[in-house]
Amino acid sequence: MEKQLYVMMIKRGKAYNRVTRAVIARHAENLRDLDQAGKIELCGPLKGYPGVAGMVIFKTSSYEEADALCKLEPLVAGGYATYTLAALQVADRDNNYLL
Repeated sequence: MEKQLYVMMIKRGKAYNRVTRAVIARHAENLRDLDQAGKIELCGPLKGYPGVAGMVIFKTSSYEEADALCKLEPLVAGGYATYTLAALQVADRDNNYLL
């Protein structure tokens, strides 16, 4: 079975400079809830990548489910950021790195 993860790139919007500590707290709480629900593989801020605030790698059952979670992200829902979402076909030892 093909194993897929979904990669959300959080892009800074025009209002990103107005992000408050309260918004960041909601963002962190959202990540914590998603992690506890088993929906996140990995997440974090990106350094040295202009215009991109961070990345979330979802382990959801579908692209549509991951997209719905992206839209609920407080930075996105609050208009501070936008996102792109891509499906990542996992290459690992379990599938011989797709050979």
